[in-house]
Amino acid sequence: MRRGILTVAAVGLLTAGNLTACGNDSADGTASRPKPKIGVILPDSASSNRWETADRRYLEAAFKAAGVDYDIQNAQNDKARFVTIAEQMITNGVTALMITNLDSGTGKAVLDKATQKGVATIDYDRPTLGGSAQYYVSFDNVAVGKLQGEGLVECLTDKGVRNPVVAELNGSPTDNNAAQFKEGYDSVLQPRYDAKEYLKGPDQSVPEWNNTTGGTIFEQMLTQTNGRIDAVVAANDGLANAVISVLAKNKLNGKVPVTGQDADAQALQHILSGDQCMTVYKPVKTEAEAAADLAIALARGEKKKTEQSFRDPKGSRNVPAVLLGAQAITKETVKNVIADGYVDKADVCTPEYAALCAQAGIG
Repeated sequence: MRRGILTVAAVGLLTAGNLTACGNDSADGTASRPKPKIGVILPDSASSNRWETADRRYLEAAFKAAGVDYDIQNAQNDKARFVTIAEQMITNGVTALMITNLDSGTGKAVLDKATQKGVATIDYDRPTLGGSAQYYVSFDNVAVGKLQGEGLVECLTDKGVRNPVVAELNGSPTDNNAAQFKEGYDSVLQPRYDAKEYLKGPDQSVPEWNNTTGGTIFEQMLTQTNGRIDAVVAANDGLANAVISVLAKNKLNGKVPVTGQDADAQALQHILSGDQCMTVYKPVKTEAEAAADLAIALARGEKKKTEQSFRDPKGSRNVPAVLLGAQAITKETVKNVIADGYVDKADVCTPEYAALCAQAGIG
Protein backbone atom coordinates (compact mmCIF):
# COMPACT_ATOMS: atom_id res chain seq x y z
CA MET A 1 0.00 0.00 0.00
CA ARG A 2 1.35 3.40 -0.93
CA ARG A 3 0.55 6.35 1.26
CA GLY A 4 -2.08 8.63 -0.24
CA ILE A 5 -3.44 6.00 -2.63
CA LEU A 6 -6.97 4.77 -1.96
CA THR A 7 -7.49 1.05 -2.32
CA VAL A 8 -10.95 0.63 -3.77
CA ALA A 9 -12.47 -2.65 -4.93
CA ALA A 10 -16.22 -2.26 -4.97
CA VAL A 11 -17.46 -5.54 -6.32
CA GLY A 12 -20.54 -7.66 -6.03
CA LEU A 13 -22.97 -5.45 -7.98
CA LEU A 14 -26.51 -6.71 -8.08
CA THR A 15 -27.92 -8.02 -11.31
CA ALA A 16 -30.77 -5.69 -12.12
CA GLY A 17 -32.83 -8.24 -13.99
CA ASN A 18 -33.84 -11.78 -13.13
CA LEU A 19 -36.54 -10.78 -10.71
CA THR A 20 -38.69 -13.70 -9.64
CA ALA A 21 -42.06 -13.23 -8.02
CA CYS A 22 -42.43 -15.24 -4.83
CA GLY A 23 -45.98 -14.36 -3.82
CA ASN A 24 -49.21 -15.99 -4.92
CA ASP A 25 -51.52 -14.32 -7.42
CA SER A 26 -55.28 -14.33 -7.14
CA ALA A 27 -57.50 -15.75 -9.88
CA ASP A 28 -57.86 -12.36 -11.57
CA GLY A 29 -54.10 -11.93 -11.73
CA THR A 30 -53.77 -9.33 -8.95
CA ALA A 31 -51.14 -9.84 -6.29
CA SER A 32 -52.31 -11.31 -2.99
CA ARG A 33 -49.06 -11.02 -1.08
CA PRO A 34 -48.84 -8.91 2.11
CA LYS A 35 -47.93 -5.24 1.95
CA PRO A 36 -44.13 -4.86 1.79
CA LYS A 37 -42.56 -3.94 5.12
CA ILE A 38 -38.89 -4.19 6.11
CA GLY A 39 -37.52 -4.73 9.61
CA VAL A 40 -33.90 -3.90 10.46
CA ILE A 41 -32.13 -4.76 13.72
CA LEU A 42 -28.85 -2.92 14.34
CA PRO A 43 -26.44 -4.27 16.98
CA ASP A 44 -25.50 -1.37 19.29
CA SER A 45 -24.29 2.21 19.37
CA ALA A 46 -21.42 1.89 21.85
CA SER A 47 -18.82 -0.14 19.94
CA SER A 48 -19.06 2.17 16.92
CA ASN A 49 -21.23 5.21 16.26
CA ARG A 50 -21.56 4.22 12.58
CA TRP A 51 -24.70 2.17 13.28
CA GLU A 52 -26.76 5.21 14.24
CA THR A 53 -25.02 8.02 12.39
CA ALA A 54 -24.47 6.23 9.07
CA ASP A 55 -26.24 2.88 8.62
CA ARG A 56 -29.61 4.03 9.98
CA ARG A 57 -29.46 7.24 7.96
CA TYR A 58 -28.62 5.56 4.65
CA LEU A 59 -31.09 2.70 5.10
CA GLU A 60 -33.90 5.10 5.97
CA ALA A 61 -33.15 7.20 2.90
CA ALA A 62 -33.24 4.14 0.62
CA PHE A 63 -36.50 2.83 2.07
CA LYS A 64 -38.16 6.25 1.88
CA ALA A 65 -37.06 6.69 -1.72
CA ALA A 66 -38.63 3.31 -2.58
CA GLY A 67 -41.83 4.17 -0.71
CA VAL A 68 -41.79 1.03 1.47
CA ASP A 69 -42.75 0.78 5.13
CA TYR A 70 -39.86 0.02 7.47
CA ASP A 71 -38.93 -0.33 11.13
CA ILE A 72 -35.31 0.15 12.21
CA GLN A 73 -34.41 -0.64 15.82
CA ASN A 74 -31.17 -1.03 17.78
CA ALA A 75 -30.63 -3.95 20.18
CA GLN A 76 -27.96 -2.02 22.14
CA ASN A 77 -25.86 -5.17 22.58
CA ASP A 78 -28.65 -6.95 24.49
CA LYS A 79 -29.32 -10.45 23.15
CA ALA A 80 -32.71 -10.77 24.87
CA ARG A 81 -33.72 -7.40 23.44
CA PHE A 82 -32.50 -8.49 20.01
CA VAL A 83 -34.80 -11.54 20.09
CA THR A 84 -37.74 -9.52 21.43
CA ILE A 85 -37.38 -6.90 18.69
CA ALA A 86 -37.31 -9.64 16.05
CA GLU A 87 -40.41 -11.33 17.44
CA GLN A 88 -42.28 -8.01 17.53
CA MET A 89 -41.29 -7.20 13.96
CA ILE A 90 -42.45 -10.60 12.73
CA THR A 91 -45.74 -10.25 14.64
CA ASN A 92 -46.20 -6.77 13.19
CA GLY A 93 -46.00 -8.08 9.66
CA VAL A 94 -42.55 -7.43 8.24
CA THR A 95 -42.10 -9.25 4.96
CA ALA A 96 -38.29 -8.95 5.01
CA LEU A 97 -35.95 -8.88 8.02
CA MET A 98 -32.36 -7.58 7.94
CA ILE A 99 -30.14 -8.20 10.96
CA THR A 100 -26.65 -7.38 12.19
CA ASN A 101 -26.25 -10.15 14.73
CA LEU A 102 -24.72 -9.93 18.18
CA ASP A 103 -23.49 -13.50 17.82
CA SER A 104 -24.26 -16.35 15.46
CA GLY A 105 -26.32 -18.30 18.01
CA THR A 106 -28.79 -15.49 18.63
CA GLY A 107 -28.77 -14.52 14.98
CA LYS A 108 -29.55 -18.07 13.87
CA ALA A 109 -32.51 -18.35 16.25
CA VAL A 110 -33.97 -15.11 14.90
CA LEU A 111 -33.38 -15.98 11.24
CA ASP A 112 -34.84 -19.46 11.64
CA LYS A 113 -37.95 -18.05 13.33
CA ALA A 114 -38.39 -15.53 10.53
CA THR A 115 -37.95 -18.21 7.87
CA GLN A 116 -40.55 -20.43 9.57
CA LYS A 117 -43.00 -17.52 9.40
CA GLY A 118 -42.32 -16.93 5.73
CA VAL A 119 -40.28 -13.76 6.26
CA ALA A 120 -37.36 -13.18 3.88
CA THR A 121 -33.99 -12.59 5.56
CA ILE A 122 -30.67 -10.78 5.05
CA ASP A 123 -27.46 -10.79 7.08
CA TYR A 124 -26.16 -7.22 7.14
CA ASP A 125 -22.46 -6.51 7.73
CA ARG A 126 -21.94 -9.64 9.88
CA PRO A 127 -22.59 -13.21 8.72
CA THR A 128 -24.63 -15.54 10.90
CA LEU A 129 -22.69 -18.81 10.74
CA GLY A 130 -25.03 -21.76 10.48
CA GLY A 131 -27.92 -19.39 9.83
CA SER A 132 -30.54 -19.29 7.11
CA ALA A 133 -30.24 -15.78 5.64
CA GLN A 134 -31.05 -15.58 1.95
CA TYR A 135 -28.36 -12.93 1.36
CA TYR A 136 -25.27 -11.53 3.03
CA VAL A 137 -24.16 -7.93 2.41
CA SER A 138 -20.87 -6.67 3.82
CA PHE A 139 -17.30 -5.72 2.98
CA ASP A 140 -14.42 -8.03 2.15
CA ASN A 141 -13.34 -8.08 5.77
CA VAL A 142 -10.14 -10.07 5.21
CA ALA A 143 -9.12 -7.32 2.78
CA VAL A 144 -10.00 -4.70 5.42
CA GLY A 145 -7.66 -6.42 7.88
CA LYS A 146 -4.96 -6.64 5.24
CA LEU A 147 -5.16 -2.87 4.75
CA GLN A 148 -4.64 -2.46 8.50
CA GLY A 149 -1.60 -4.71 8.46
CA GLU A 150 -0.10 -2.95 5.45
CA GLY A 151 -0.80 0.42 7.04
CA LEU A 152 1.00 -0.56 10.23
CA VAL A 153 4.02 -1.77 8.25
CA GLU A 154 4.18 1.54 6.39
CA CYS A 155 3.90 3.55 9.62
CA LEU A 156 6.69 1.54 11.26
CA THR A 157 8.86 1.95 8.18
CA ASP A 158 8.28 5.72 8.20
CA LYS A 159 9.33 5.87 11.86
CA GLY A 160 12.38 3.71 11.23
CA VAL A 161 11.52 1.33 14.06
CA ARG A 162 13.64 -1.82 14.03
CA ASN A 163 12.45 -5.14 15.50
CA PRO A 164 9.24 -3.58 16.85
CA VAL A 165 7.07 -5.34 19.41
CA VAL A 166 3.57 -5.43 17.89
CA ALA A 167 0.48 -5.87 20.06
CA GLU A 168 -2.83 -7.05 18.60
CA LEU A 169 -6.09 -5.90 20.17
CA ASN A 170 -8.71 -7.90 18.31
CA GLY A 171 -12.48 -7.51 18.12
CA SER A 172 -15.12 -9.65 19.80
CA PRO A 173 -14.41 -13.40 19.76
CA THR A 174 -18.08 -14.03 18.90
CA ASP A 175 -18.01 -11.79 15.79
CA ASN A 176 -16.91 -13.56 12.61
CA ASN A 177 -15.92 -10.17 11.15
CA ALA A 178 -13.32 -9.79 13.91
CA ALA A 179 -11.86 -13.16 12.93
CA GLN A 180 -11.69 -12.05 9.31
CA PHE A 181 -10.03 -8.74 10.19
CA LYS A 182 -7.41 -10.67 12.17
CA GLU A 183 -6.91 -13.11 9.31
CA GLY A 184 -6.20 -10.12 7.09
CA TYR A 185 -3.69 -8.29 9.25
CA ASP A 186 -1.99 -11.49 10.37
CA SER A 187 -1.46 -12.39 6.69
CA VAL A 188 0.75 -9.29 6.51
CA LEU A 189 2.35 -9.46 9.95
CA GLN A 190 2.95 -13.19 10.48
CA PRO A 191 5.66 -13.46 7.80
CA ARG A 192 7.49 -10.63 9.58
CA TYR A 193 7.12 -12.39 12.93
CA ASP A 194 8.44 -15.59 11.36
CA ALA A 195 11.43 -13.73 9.90
CA LYS A 196 12.12 -12.11 13.31
CA GLU A 197 11.73 -8.74 11.59
CA TYR A 198 8.91 -7.95 14.03
CA LEU A 199 8.44 -9.34 17.53
CA LYS A 200 4.93 -10.54 18.29
CA GLY A 201 3.66 -9.00 21.49
CA PRO A 202 0.40 -9.59 23.40
CA ASP A 203 -2.49 -10.77 21.24
CA GLN A 204 -5.96 -10.64 22.80
CA SER A 205 -9.61 -10.30 21.82
CA VAL A 206 -12.02 -7.81 23.39
CA PRO A 207 -15.39 -9.26 24.46
CA GLU A 208 -18.34 -7.57 22.72
CA TRP A 209 -16.06 -4.91 21.22
CA ASN A 210 -16.31 -3.10 24.56
CA ASN A 211 -14.04 -0.07 24.40
CA THR A 212 -13.67 0.28 28.17
CA THR A 213 -12.64 -3.36 28.43
CA GLY A 214 -10.29 -2.83 25.51
CA GLY A 215 -8.56 0.00 27.35
CA THR A 216 -8.13 -2.17 30.44
CA ILE A 217 -6.73 -5.04 28.39
CA PHE A 218 -4.24 -2.74 26.69
CA GLU A 219 -3.09 -1.30 30.03
CA GLN A 220 -2.39 -4.87 31.11
CA MET A 221 -0.47 -5.46 27.89
CA LEU A 222 1.77 -2.48 28.63
CA THR A 223 2.39 -3.78 32.13
CA GLN A 224 3.19 -7.28 30.87
CA THR A 225 5.79 -5.92 28.45
CA ASN A 226 7.25 -3.34 30.86
CA GLY A 227 6.05 -0.63 28.49
CA ARG A 228 7.74 -2.19 25.45
CA ILE A 229 5.04 -2.03 22.80
CA ASP A 230 6.09 -0.30 19.60
CA ALA A 231 2.91 -0.65 17.53
CA VAL A 232 -0.70 -1.70 17.99
CA VAL A 233 -3.17 -3.27 15.60
CA ALA A 234 -6.51 -2.16 17.07
CA ALA A 235 -9.38 -3.91 15.31
CA ASN A 236 -11.58 -0.81 15.03
CA ASP A 237 -11.49 2.90 15.79
CA GLY A 238 -13.29 2.55 19.11
CA LEU A 239 -10.57 0.22 20.38
CA ALA A 240 -7.90 2.44 18.80
CA ASN A 241 -9.24 5.38 20.82
CA ALA A 242 -9.08 3.27 24.00
CA VAL A 243 -5.44 2.41 23.19
CA ILE A 244 -4.57 6.04 22.45
CA SER A 245 -6.06 7.14 25.77
CA VAL A 246 -3.80 4.69 27.61
CA LEU A 247 -0.78 5.72 25.55
CA ALA A 248 -1.48 9.39 26.30
CA LYS A 249 -1.61 8.64 30.01
CA ASN A 250 1.86 7.14 29.64
CA LYS A 251 3.13 9.96 27.36
CA LEU A 252 3.46 7.52 24.45
CA ASN A 253 0.75 8.82 22.13
CA GLY A 254 2.13 9.73 18.73
CA LYS A 255 5.19 7.57 19.35
CA VAL A 256 3.42 4.22 18.98
CA PRO A 257 1.62 3.65 15.64
CA VAL A 258 -2.00 2.52 16.09
CA THR A 259 -4.36 1.24 13.39
CA GLY A 260 -8.15 1.23 13.30
CA GLN A 261 -11.07 0.90 10.93
CA ASP A 262 -14.45 2.65 10.56
CA ALA A 263 -13.08 6.14 9.79
CA ASP A 264 -15.16 7.90 12.43
CA ALA A 265 -14.66 11.59 13.19
CA GLN A 266 -12.56 11.00 16.30
CA ALA A 267 -10.25 8.61 14.43
CA LEU A 268 -9.78 11.17 11.67
CA GLN A 269 -8.80 13.73 14.31
CA HIS A 270 -6.33 11.26 15.81
CA ILE A 271 -4.81 10.72 12.36
CA LEU A 272 -4.47 14.46 11.79
CA SER A 273 -2.75 14.87 15.17
CA GLY A 274 -0.46 11.88 14.60
CA ASP A 275 -1.87 9.79 17.45
CA GLN A 276 -3.31 7.19 15.04
CA CYS A 277 -1.36 6.15 11.97
CA MET A 278 -4.27 5.03 9.75
CA THR A 279 -7.84 3.80 9.57
CA VAL A 280 -9.93 2.01 6.98
CA TYR A 281 -12.93 3.69 5.40
CA LYS A 282 -15.73 1.32 4.50
CA PRO A 283 -18.26 3.23 2.36
CA VAL A 284 -21.33 2.41 4.45
CA LYS A 285 -23.61 4.27 2.04
CA THR A 286 -22.77 1.75 -0.67
CA GLU A 287 -23.28 -1.16 1.72
CA ALA A 288 -26.60 0.17 3.01
CA GLU A 289 -27.91 0.88 -0.48
CA ALA A 290 -26.96 -2.61 -1.71
CA ALA A 291 -28.66 -4.22 1.30
CA ALA A 292 -31.72 -1.99 0.96
CA ASP A 293 -32.02 -2.89 -2.73
CA LEU A 294 -32.14 -6.59 -1.85
CA ALA A 295 -34.47 -6.05 1.11
CA ILE A 296 -36.93 -4.01 -0.96
CA ALA A 297 -37.05 -6.73 -3.61
CA LEU A 298 -37.55 -9.46 -1.00
CA ALA A 299 -40.23 -7.46 0.80
CA ARG A 300 -42.11 -7.25 -2.50
CA GLY A 301 -41.83 -10.98 -3.05
CA GLU A 302 -38.98 -10.84 -5.53
CA LYS A 303 -35.42 -12.14 -5.63
CA LYS A 304 -32.26 -10.77 -7.20
CA LYS A 305 -29.11 -12.50 -8.31
CA THR A 306 -25.73 -11.43 -6.99
CA GLU A 307 -22.33 -11.93 -8.55
CA GLN A 308 -20.70 -13.27 -5.40
CA SER A 309 -21.27 -15.71 -2.58
CA PHE A 310 -20.06 -16.18 0.98
CA ARG A 311 -19.09 -19.65 2.11
CA ASP A 312 -20.67 -20.41 5.50
CA PRO A 313 -18.38 -23.09 6.93
CA LYS A 314 -20.74 -23.96 9.76
CA GLY A 315 -23.82 -24.24 7.57
CA SER A 316 -21.86 -25.80 4.68
CA ARG A 317 -23.57 -23.57 2.15
CA ASN A 318 -22.81 -20.71 -0.19
CA VAL A 319 -24.87 -17.63 0.64
CA PRO A 320 -25.56 -15.18 -2.23
CA ALA A 321 -23.58 -12.09 -1.28
CA VAL A 322 -22.49 -8.55 -2.02
CA LEU A 323 -18.94 -7.98 -0.75
CA LEU A 324 -17.58 -4.46 -1.12
CA GLY A 325 -14.12 -2.94 -1.12
CA ALA A 326 -12.60 -0.51 1.38
CA GLN A 327 -10.11 2.36 1.41
CA ALA A 328 -6.97 2.89 3.49
CA ILE A 329 -6.99 6.36 5.06
CA THR A 330 -3.90 8.26 6.19
CA LYS A 331 -3.31 11.93 6.95
CA GLU A 332 -3.13 12.73 3.23
CA THR A 333 -6.52 11.17 2.50
CA VAL A 334 -8.65 12.20 5.49
CA LYS A 335 -10.20 14.81 3.20
CA ASN A 336 -11.63 12.06 0.98
CA VAL A 337 -13.80 10.66 3.78
CA ILE A 338 -15.23 14.13 4.41
CA ALA A 339 -15.72 14.79 0.69
CA ASP A 340 -17.66 11.52 0.43
CA GLY A 341 -20.14 12.81 3.02
CA TYR A 342 -19.48 10.02 5.53
CA VAL A 343 -18.52 12.47 8.27
CA ASP A 344 -19.14 16.21 8.52
CA LYS A 345 -16.23 18.59 8.29
CA ALA A 346 -17.56 20.39 11.38
CA ASP A 347 -17.22 17.20 13.44
CA VAL A 348 -13.58 16.74 12.43
CA CYS A 349 -12.33 20.30 12.03
CA THR A 350 -13.28 21.64 15.45
CA PRO A 351 -11.33 24.72 16.62
CA GLU A 352 -8.65 22.49 18.15
CA TYR A 353 -8.09 20.75 14.81
CA ALA A 354 -8.74 23.65 12.40
CA ALA A 355 -5.05 24.27 11.65
CA LEU A 356 -4.38 20.56 11.13
CA CYS A 357 -7.37 20.36 8.78
CA ALA A 358 -6.00 23.24 6.75
CA GLN A 359 -2.61 21.56 6.53
CA ALA A 360 -4.31 18.38 5.29
CA GLY A 361 -6.08 20.28 2.52
CA ILE A 362 -9.55 20.04 4.05
CA GLY A 363 -11.24 23.14 2.67
